[in-house]
Amino acid sequence: MTFVEFVEHVGKGIDAAGVAIIVIGAGLATIIAANHARVGAVDTYRRYRQQLGRSILLGLELLVAADIIRTVAVTPTLRSVAVLAGIVLIRTFLSFSLELEITGRWPWQKSDPPTPAD
Repeated sequence: MTFVEFVEHVGKGIDAAGVAIIVIGAGLATIIAANHARVGAVDTYRRYRQQLGRSILLGLELLVAADIIRTVAVTPTLRSVAVLAGIVLIRTFLSFSLELEITGRWPWQKSDPPTPAD
């Protein structure tokens, strides 16, 4: 097996892991939300969106990593790097949007200090 074939297999494996995380995360988030809705939990929809967003974020990170590995190691042409840049920009925008939806703040904003227990 050549280096290029090995890197291509690694990239495909990371792609598969990213897709699996999104699919499994969506399934688990749906099951958890259904259980919360069944027992009458108050914020089921918000929690469902947060859990779904977290699984999408993690999956997107792996998909970007796989694209970077394959583009840099396998086909480092100017065109493939430009396509990679476009993909990374789109996925970065999606990641920022999901982070804002999940936490209510941009990734670069500091989190609120914990409130002391009364």
